[in-house]
Amino acid sequence: MTDMNTSTTLLGLLGTGPSYGYDLKQDYDRLFGSKRALAYGQVYATLARLVKAGYILLLGGEAGAGPDRKRYEITPQGRTHLETWMFTPDVPSEALQSNLFAKTVIALLLDDDAERLLDLQRRQHMARMRELTKEKQAGEIGTVLLCDHALFHIEADLRWIELTAARLGELRTAVTA
Repeated sequence: MTDMNTSTTLLGLLGTGPSYGYDLKQDYDRLFGSKRALAYGQVYATLARLVKAGYILLLGGEAGAGPDRKRYEITPQGRTHLETWMFTPDVPSEALQSNLFAKTVIALLLDDDAERLLDLQRRQHMARMRELTKEKQAGEIGTVLLCDHALFHIEADLRWIELTAARLGELRTAVTA
């Protein structure tokens, strides 16, 4: 799973029509930033990079009560870049690396309590599942789908924790050999 690409997501928002940086930030926060809103500085720095890359055009500024408002528009090159991004499937977990797996192996190498480690992680996952389940009960469809996505990943982690707990003896033998 990969993290969301803020730059291309802002480009996608511009794909709906010309917009101002302030409005793009508001749309981004409403649609994607429920837990972590974008900083204005990040929005404008990203827009500057998109202009430099040729993906958007700066249409000019309008005078207002504060600083000039700058309006942006996606270019044909930006539209092509956006479509390539949208229709290129994300590769799930390219690297077979996991922090939890590393902690488990280190615990076994140190002859420490790997079962305790897995139990603590299981409890943390269960607590997060309860939070997400509560959050999605009162959420709009976007929140519900994001919570479901996170819940399914946590469920997969929990299955891995159970499988690993059942195979700790075999893993201990393999890593300490």
